[in-house]
Amino acid sequence: MKLGFASFVSTAVAASAIAGARAACPDFTTFAQTPQGNPSSGPLALPYMRPSPECRTFNSSAVEKVVEDLKSRLKDPDLARLFENTFPNTLDTTVKYFNATENLAFIITGDITAQWLRDTANQFAPYHVLLAQDKELATLVKAVINNEARYVSEYPYCGAFQPPPESGLSPSHNDWADGVTVNPPVNNQTVFECKYEIDSLCGFLKLSRTYYQATNDSSFMNTNWFSAIDSIFQVIWEQSQATFDDNFNLVSYYNWTGGNGALSPAVPNGGNNAPRAYTGLVGTHHRPSDDITTFSFLTPANAMLSVELSHIADVLDATHQAQNVSKLARQYSSTISKAIWEHTVVDDVFAYETDGFGSRYVMDDANVPSLLSLPYLGFLDTNHPAYVKTRKVVMSRGNPYYAARNFSGVGGPHVDAWHPWPMSHISAIYGTDSDSEILNSLYTIANNTGGLGLIHESISIYNGQYTRPWFAWANSYFGEMLLDLAQRKPHLIFTDGKPYTPGQ
Repeated sequence: MKLGFASFVSTAVAASAIAGARAACPDFTTFAQTPQGNPSSGPLALPYMRPSPECRTFNSSAVEKVVEDLKSRLKDPDLARLFENTFPNTLDTTVKYFNATENLAFIITGDITAQWLRDTANQFAPYHVLLAQDKELATLVKAVINNEARYVSEYPYCGAFQPPPESGLSPSHNDWADGVTVNPPVNNQTVFECKYEIDSLCGFLKLSRTYYQATNDSSFMNTNWFSAIDSIFQVIWEQSQATFDDNFNLVSYYNWTGGNGALSPAVPNGGNNAPRAYTGLVGTHHRPSDDITTFSFLTPANAMLSVELSHIADVLDATHQAQNVSKLARQYSSTISKAIWEHTVVDDVFAYETDGFGSRYVMDDANVPSLLSLPYLGFLDTNHPAYVKTRKVVMSRGNPYYAARNFSGVGGPHVDAWHPWPMSHISAIYGTDSDSEILNSLYTIANNTGGLGLIHESISIYNGQYTRPWFAWANSYFGEMLLDLAQRKPHLIFTDGKPYTPGQ
């Protein structure tokens, strides 16, 4: 295992040498805007877009082995190059601090210098199958969990954080947070942004349980971690409540005003969002895209929450810890799941959002968790009638954020209605067993990287212009999906048609 540059931060390396190494490495946001290394031998001629080894923020021998394995077996050299660029992208570019002794790590998301709970869990999802083989990588993931536990226990409504004090990294000023009133109040030296999204908490739960499943190491379940779980349960209870009590007293545990220069507009009703009735679902102010919800009960986020609560209960039972916490997690999981089926499905079509009063918003957004990603989340099977019908709606004009012309897919209001996200095609691949549908989505992605060989945030259906040349979450999601196809549909992508499992 060769330690990457970020790991050097926690070893006895001279400060001048570290500064010199940093100065010699290009900023990846700039690096990713133009083609770099030699092109692939396929018709797309995709460039090699990895930083040189000394400029990668973390190097894993296990990850490099998977890259070489797939490169040697993939039929299509363009897909091989796309995997080579995307699968290691999170480790190559986002690890800003890692200290194995302190068991802390700080990961940024794309070109934003903050650690986002949701994105970090998604970015590391492809690597959980390698944790048993690579102890340094496993230690990095545990350090991320420890750092996030500290964040969640103190500020469970917040989703993006500043570097930990131990890192020596300076906090970043977030212009979008200027003038935003948040209750409960936050310290902007710790919090980068305090938009409340359920999926941020789901991401922490997912990272914790996938780490345990891969390693059987329960040492991360310390006082800090259990404090974070307590905070998550408190949020679940608070955000399950109706807007008004029986006497029409306003029930408010969190509000976010927005406005005043914030990227998102003000949350209505004094930052408390649209009124809702009790259903058993958990409300949220913002979607995974960071956009404001129209109705508070976001179906796919609740689906992910139900799944991850059940998984975390399994972990607690397997480690013979906190039976009361496990029992409560299962109760919440069951209540949420039943509420989803009772309150969001009409004629076998899931609503994206509901309010408990009968209002339904039938749409989907590309950001995961989404309706399109329900099988990926583990909430249901691809062949479930409600998913099959919902998928047809989502991937059609029945979804106001579906668009198709020179490029097609599901987008969302975060950019605009005519910029679908390649991420939606990744979710679509997870949501089907049809070879033709998989290949159509796979090559829709591959043919629309703007010649850069990286997965962008969104792409215009009119002229192919894209947002974010570097989007670590989308790159990791693509790499994870290709590994799924390597097991589930090897005949589609491999020359020999045989399944591939990392480490076997």
